[in-house]
Amino acid sequence: MTVLVTGAAGQLGQEMLRQMSERHNVTGWTRETVDLTRHREVRARVRELAPAVIINCASYNKVDQAEDEPALALEVNAFAVRALARAAADLGALFVHYSSDFVFAGTASAPYTEDDRPEPQSVYAQSKLTGEWMAADAPRHYVLRVESLFGGSQARSSTDRIADAVLAGEPAPVFVDRVVSPSFVTDVAAASAHLIEARAPHGLYHCVNSGYATWLEVGREIARALGKSDAALKPVSVRDVQLRASRPQYAALSNAKLAAAGFAMPPWQDAIARYLASRSAA
Repeated sequence: MTVLVTGAAGQLGQEMLRQMSERHNVTGWTRETVDLTRHREVRARVRELAPAVIINCASYNKVDQAEDEPALALEVNAFAVRALARAAADLGALFVHYSSDFVFAGTASAPYTEDDRPEPQSVYAQSKLTGEWMAADAPRHYVLRVESLFGGSQARSSTDRIADAVLAGEPAPVFVDRVVSPSFVTDVAAASAHLIEARAPHGLYHCVNSGYATWLEVGREIARALGKSDAALKPVSVRDVQLRASRPQYAALSNAKLAAAGFAMPPWQDAIARYLASRSAA
């Protein structure tokens, strides 16, 4: 099967490229290879390659900066998605796209499901939700919402920052009142491959590791896994931090639909342990 992975130099793109290359003929596009905002060129290049599957891992992820760059955020997170989705539709190809927990307001008291109403609270969130709608231009599509993505070769996530601080014996600021369902990039790529290869029902899925926690609880688990019982975790509140863009305070996601499609995501604690072990080995 011929597979195209866009955003192939990014955190998720690299892992998706690695896993899919084990079983399929995979081509990766980076920002330097193809400018996804040049829509006619994108559709022409896709038509020339004629992939059976297009996996879009490209994204504008500068949450606060998006408040000043709404046009750019929409161009990458929505209109480029539309171009890829329509290119997939032209070929009858399967289209896979990734969204975010940020599409929700964060005022819930139980994990959000795919049936819950999105209420984006920032420019970035609005661009991601619009991208979900654009992805549906491909009749055969999966939209996977991920959250607090960590892992891969690019150690720049919140999980990495906490782990780096713990290992260095430095204070690690962690939110006590922001609830998340972290997503290990290795598990996200594996879940994506399962949906594709099992020909699961098309549509929207939450693709996060099982369970949820505050960032303080995540920090404690990281410290425990690293054997650093004396870690200097610094509890902070969302209201005490000045951020340009609003974040959903309660952002737990339910992955029950993904499990029903045949892929049970491991608990987030297990994912943290595996990732920290891989960091140590590296």
